[in-house]
Amino acid sequence: MLGYVTADKPELKMREFEVYSGYYCGVCKSIARRYGQIPRMVLSYDAAFLALLLGSLFREADEPAREHCIAHPAKKKTIVSNDAIDYAADVMLILAWYKLMDDAHDEGRLRAKAALKAFRRVFRKLQRARPELCEKVDENLKALRRLEDQKCDSLDETAEAFAKIMEAIFEEGPLPEGFKEQQVLRRIGYHLGKWIYLIDAIDDIDENIESGAYNPLLFRFHYEAEEEGFKSRIMKTCRFNLFHYLGEIGKAVDLLAIKKNRGIIENVVYKGLLRKTEYITQKEE
Repeated sequence: MLGYVTADKPELKMREFEVYSGYYCGVCKSIARRYGQIPRMVLSYDAAFLALLLGSLFREADEPAREHCIAHPAKKKTIVSNDAIDYAADVMLILAWYKLMDDAHDEGRLRAKAALKAFRRVFRKLQRARPELCEKVDENLKALRRLEDQKCDSLDETAEAFAKIMEAIFEEGPLPEGFKEQQVLRRIGYHLGKWIYLIDAIDDIDENIESGAYNPLLFRFHYEAEEEGFKSRIMKTCRFNLFHYLGEIGKAVDLLAIKKNRGIIENVVYKGLLRKTEYITQKEE
C-alpha cells in the first residue's frame, strides 16, 4: 500500500472524520508504542483503511481516547486502539521494509540503504510477531522481482504477484470468532492489490522513463524512446482495468457483514478510490 487508499474527506460527516482520523492516529501511536518514534515516518492512510475494514467486522464499539501527539503537542488528538489497528501498523512497517529494499535495489538510493539499517531491528521483531505474513510477502515480492528483472511485458503477471501480497494481508488479520467471509476479504485484497499496482505504475511513468527503472506499462505497450502521446495512447485501457478492479472491490465489500463505521468504509471504496483514479489518470492523460 503506497498512500493511494484514502477517503474523500469533504464527503465524510464530522463524526466519521473524527473516527477516520482516530484510526489513522491510532496506527501512528501503535507504531510508536511498540517500535519507537522513527518508524512512524512511513505512516499512510492506507493503514487506516485496513484497520477500519477489519475492525468493522467486530461488534464491540470503538472507545476513542484523547491524547497528545508528538506532531501536535499543544492539542490532544482522538486515538482509537484495537487489535486491527496494531495489525495494520505491522503491515505498514512490513511493506515499508520491502519498499526500501526495492528502492535500494532499483536505484541504489543512499537514503534507502541508510533507512534499511535503521529498520533492521524493527523488521526482525515483525518477523517474530508475524512470521507467516512476512513469509508470504517475501515469497510474492521475490516472484515480482524476477518478473521485473526479466522486463516482463505482461501487466497481468506482474500485477498478480502484488495482488497476492494484498490477498495475504487481508486474510491474515485479526478476525471475529466464527467469521465465515474469509473469501470475501481475499477478493477485496486481491483486487485492491491489482488497482494499487496499476495506479502506481501510471503515476510513476515519467519518473521511470527518466531513471530507467522498470515499469510494466512501458513494456506492455511498447514505449518508444521520446515517444510523444504515450500516456494518452494507453490511458483508455488503463482506465478500463482500474474501473474493473474498483467494481470488484465494491461488490466484495457489499457482501461483508459490517458492524460499524460503514459510512467511512463506503466513502473510501466508492468515493476515495474513484476520485484518486480520476485524478491520476486525467493528470497523466
